[in-house]
Amino acid sequence: MFSQDQLKQQAAQAALDYVLPQLQPDSVLGVGTGSTVDRFIDLLAAHSGDFAAAVSSSERSTQRLQAAGIRVLDLNEVASLALYVDGADEVDHELNMVKGGGGALTREKIVASVADRFVCIVDDSKLVRQLGRFPLPVEVIPLAREAVARQIRSLGGQPRLREGFTTDNGNQILDVSGLTYDDPAEFEAVLNNIPGIVCCGLFAISGAHVALVAGQDGVSRLELQD
Repeated sequence: MFSQDQLKQQAAQAALDYVLPQLQPDSVLGVGTGSTVDRFIDLLAAHSGDFAAAVSSSERSTQRLQAAGIRVLDLNEVASLALYVDGADEVDHELNMVKGGGGALTREKIVASVADRFVCIVDDSKLVRQLGRFPLPVEVIPLAREAVARQIRSLGGQPRLREGFTTDNGNQILDVSGLTYDDPAEFEAVLNNIPGIVCCGLFAISGAHVALVAGQDGVSRLELQD
């Protein structure tokens, strides 16, 4: 039986196999954050000459990409990305996701928005029938933390400050448990309209296009039809 670490490695390898044929010498690749993405970056290092550069969603990934010999561009230097590769804390069969366990949700959502195609890479413990088991990360401006928390409680959530953590943007995160999402995109829109929320970890209005899911029987591909 494969361990979770081995499944993450398989998902990373599947992502590399998916991405490489689509990269051109002038391509810029979007790269997310997390333990599975770390493995993807390590595999990508051997192919650094096959594409021009990467755009990263976090300081952590930027450092790892640069250590792998991959040029990293600021998103402001890039008009578009063909592909964005990232993990998820939860993904359902409609490719809605909960992200932000590592705290990079805002930059992840921004970089993903510029990409033509979002490739989600996970082990099968992250594939769920319905989102909601993993607490929803919500990045908030510190001044608004308690005001946002009150509004989230009115929506049925139980927010908890992520103690001792500051995002790369200088903000705080509320991890919200107790939520259910009958319509993830609708709930994401509701949260987006609360003053003081910078970003929520629901990726449903714009979810993944492809999920590569590593399990005991191999890597399966879930894909939205255009």
